[in-house]
Amino acid sequence: MRLDRRALGLAAGILWAACVFLCTLWVVYRGGGEHLELLGKFYPGYSVTLAGAFLGLVWGFVDGFLCGWVLAWLYNRFARGAA
Repeated sequence: MRLDRRALGLAAGILWAACVFLCTLWVVYRGGGEHLELLGKFYPGYSVTLAGAFLGLVWGFVDGFLCGWVLAWLYNRFARGAA
């Protein structure tokens, strides 16, 4: 069985983007928190604000897509030898 790299990338990208976006909105709504601010070290321009939530949405999608794509590529690469 082979994994579709684009499909897994899209699924992971959408899921991670939604997580970053919703977590940021939740922290903004609750009044702030220091743990989510650490994402700013990985996602340039990100901050725990409403604008930062949308920037995190974009960065989260890119990050999730790349991780899902690489995971599917690795799976396909190693599963070929195991069969």
